[in-house]
Amino acid sequence: MTGSDPLLSAVLLTLALAASVTVVLLLVGSPLAWWLARSQWRGKEVVGAVVSLPLVLPPTVLGFYLLLALGPNGPGGAIATLWGARTLAFSFGGLVIGGAIASLPFMVQPLRNAFASIDADVMEAADTLGASARQRFVRVVLPLAMPGYLVGSIMAFAHTMGEFGVVLMIGGNIPGQTKVLSIAIYDFVERLEWEKAHVVAGGMVIFAFLVIFSTLVLGRKAAQPIS
Repeated sequence: MTGSDPLLSAVLLTLALAASVTVVLLLVGSPLAWWLARSQWRGKEVVGAVVSLPLVLPPTVLGFYLLLALGPNGPGGAIATLWGARTLAFSFGGLVIGGAIASLPFMVQPLRNAFASIDADVMEAADTLGASARQRFVRVVLPLAMPGYLVGSIMAFAHTMGEFGVVLMIGGNIPGQTKVLSIAIYDFVERLEWEKAHVVAGGMVIFAFLVIFSTLVLGRKAAQPIS
């Protein structure tokens, strides 16, 4: 992704990355959150703990292991050879993978809470009426869990927008390819371009406030028991 204005290019790249990560997490996070919410397996919290690791791991630690995994000697390198590349690191695709892993708990936890709050009697009633698994999900689960989907999507999108450590470790600082807004701010500060840093950082502060406000409003609704 290129652009005549480096800052505009960083904005567009960041939005594209956040949108791509959010879509991936909606597809991956939904079945995972449903299983964590509904499974009776005693060891499921081990999986839940692994999913939540990005919340407590330093981004550089997560980024380091992702760099190894996506690099030429890792699984990512083997996958990249399918189209003649050496590595998934330092590419937009690698950023999507890294961003999805780093933001996974921000999608899964709200969805898990939303699924867990659905009354079992509602699901049993739909089953009694002959609804298929797909019909139960589309007509019953999805509408009831919509607040969780909204909160998860907003949080995953916002977290990806502001991610720095993981992005820097696996993407570097390639203009038009991996240079996102958080790295652009870092560059402005390094070059003592304070005014540009203020503009971008101030915009991110406003964005963060709107995200928090939205999640508080939606989270209050998602936390209410669903029946």
